[in-house]
Amino acid sequence: MTAAQALTHPWLRDGNRQVSLDVIIFKLVKAYVRATPLKRAALKSLSKALTEDELLYLKSQFRLLEPSKDGRISMDNFRMALLRNATESMKESKVPDILNMLEPLSGRRMDFEEFCAAAISPYQLEALEGWEQMAMKAFEYFEKEGNRNITVEELAQEMNLASTAYSIVQEWIRPSDGKLSFLGYTKFLHGVTVRGSNIRRQ
Repeated sequence: MTAAQALTHPWLRDGNRQVSLDVIIFKLVKAYVRATPLKRAALKSLSKALTEDELLYLKSQFRLLEPSKDGRISMDNFRMALLRNATESMKESKVPDILNMLEPLSGRRMDFEEFCAAAISPYQLEALEGWEQMAMKAFEYFEKEGNRNITVEELAQEMNLASTAYSIVQEWIRPSDGKLSFLGYTKFLHGVTVRGSNIRRQ
């Protein structure tokens, strides 16, 4: 949990306390923009299952980016927000690197719904007490809006896995229709390092 996330946690929430810009947002958005269409669909489904507490954090970060009148943000919003909120030490050491991370955003505009998908971390959400319920709800959205037929080879390529992992990946695809199972969806969200042994198969 980052400092900005902690300030929006129910235990520490204070309406008079200013929430800071969270640098991790820049890294997550960069990864989202570079992700495949299937990965973006998986993240969008997960974002629709977020709790009010998680949405509060994302809303605070979105406001700091000062969206335009049409409710969208662009690379310029990220750049200006970073320069406004950066500390002196960040300006000297980290700002140039962070600005370079924003290049994939060039020419793109995001509304709040897409920002939520781009700015969430499955690794952090997994640590929440209600993770399994959230993941199951997200999978329901994914089944309707993003799940599709995928071969073992395609899934392995999506996850940057070698052919030696085909036998494992095959277990994540439903034999009935060739689409990701619930287990496959959670594995795909996290990658091969997912601590998902407590997720039951469906």
